[in-house]
Amino acid sequence: MPDYEIKEWNEDNFDVNIIPYTAEAYSVGKYAFVSDYARFWILYHYGGVYFDTDVEVIKPIDDILSKGPFMGIESMCKVIPEDLIGYPMVNPGLGIGAPAGMDFYKKELDHYSNLHFLREDGSIIEGTVVAHTTRLLVREGLQKHGDMQHIAGMWIYPEDYFNPFDDITGRLNTTENTRSIHWYARTWMKQNPVKLWLSRMSHRVFGLALFKLRKKLGFVK
Repeated sequence: MPDYEIKEWNEDNFDVNIIPYTAEAYSVGKYAFVSDYARFWILYHYGGVYFDTDVEVIKPIDDILSKGPFMGIESMCKVIPEDLIGYPMVNPGLGIGAPAGMDFYKKELDHYSNLHFLREDGSIIEGTVVAHTTRLLVREGLQKHGDMQHIAGMWIYPEDYFNPFDDITGRLNTTENTRSIHWYARTWMKQNPVKLWLSRMSHRVFGLALFKLRKKLGFVK
């Protein structure tokens, strides 16, 4: 993306203690969760485009930008969170773009301002930006299908646009629509490369049934 200005945001130009959620996440080294809030704060105030650092842009997105603000579907919810089963899970890490002052971003910021990352005993409260964002979009009218939707002034793109890589199985399924690939580096969690490979191979063979069994046995929360 040679024609774009790339700006680095860090502790020098963003207050990590701006709300309790980011302050608590930063205090325990969970920096990716700080960026969950920071991306919306930055784009709300300045406008622009955001991608996670493990996203590879493989095709120009000028036509998408000219169409208007956007987000992308990660996958359809099949198991967890249970309240979102049947809905498309919208992942802001795949790529988002909007002009400054986007109304939905303000709703996202207000939502996070009421959250905590840690319990009083220091344990982490479960929850992801994907689930938080999807729930907010459901309130705005997000429908239970994976096709293009126009919600809260934003275009929600099908998963082949920004998420052709299936993190569960490790398969890559690009189409003529694909603009970027989210490679799921998972810098926010500890992972064993061998276990990750075995998990992906197992899911290729046994599919959703294996995921449901792992959930029933308590390996997935």
